[in-house]
Amino acid sequence: MNKKLVIALGGNALGNNAEEQIKAVEHTAISIADLIEEGNQVILSHGNGPQVGLINSAFDNSANSEAKTPAMPFPECGAMSQGYIGYHLQNALKNELDKRNLSKGVVTIVSEVLVNKDDQAFQNPTKPIGRFYKENELDVLLSKGYDVKEDAGRGYRRVVPSPKPLEIIQIDSIRTLVDNDFVVIAAGGGGVPVIKTEKGLVGIAAVIDKDFTTAKLAEQLEADILIVLTAVEKVAIRYNTPEVEWLDQISAEEAREYIANHEFAAGSMLPKMEAALAFIESKKGRKALITSLEKAREALDGKTGTWIM
Repeated sequence: MNKKLVIALGGNALGNNAEEQIKAVEHTAISIADLIEEGNQVILSHGNGPQVGLINSAFDNSANSEAKTPAMPFPECGAMSQGYIGYHLQNALKNELDKRNLSKGVVTIVSEVLVNKDDQAFQNPTKPIGRFYKENELDVLLSKGYDVKEDAGRGYRRVVPSPKPLEIIQIDSIRTLVDNDFVVIAAGGGGVPVIKTEKGLVGIAAVIDKDFTTAKLAEQLEADILIVLTAVEKVAIRYNTPEVEWLDQISAEEAREYIANHEFAAGSMLPKMEAALAFIESKKGRKALITSLEKAREALDGKTGTWIM
């Protein structure tokens, strides 16, 4: 194959806690090593939804306990999640590559991602993070200046903005490692969002959609294929109806039409399709593939998955 692949790992490739994650990434590493063994250059990104929320909640709870542990700013929580998820992934993947006598370094880059401080997302925070709170706990959240929204009758949660990524700050370092045949894990959880100020780059409390950041990573690295791994083997229209249709290959025009017709759920398949579109339209000849982790190898051979090109 000998392709440069940028892969976005979905939540099913990771666990909800450290113990689950260690087991999950061992399985994930097998599928990724298969692609590397076939001669592909692989760059990985991943989500961090449960993990960053757990870190944030742990510090908040400790700060409000007798321990009075200092609260941890949200950008730092994002960086921590990149570090420990990256550690688990690089450890499992390195072990799997060594079993196959594939001499490759695997490294994690804690990545900052530039966003526009005037992005409209900052006017309407929508991304829930951390645990659910009861109504009588709201004063604590509001006193800290947090935005809070009620979540489907289950309680209240802190919400942060979800701006679009402009560029990955560490892209030159990532590119140098890739050019020297390292397997790189970068821009995890969408990266730590930063804005430009008079003092330089400053982290901000926000969450960038990891699929959009992975598409930007693929674009900046001149990847051949963006692979978005999720829980399903193919993308569907008319999902959950008797008229469901599983898609093998679609054009950018067809993808835009399906999006306009609200065929894809927000927060689920919609950002994956939008990220795929952003990548393939960034330069002629680029392709995107959406499939499951287990079917990634078959999908690259054209046997399954949904191709957008």
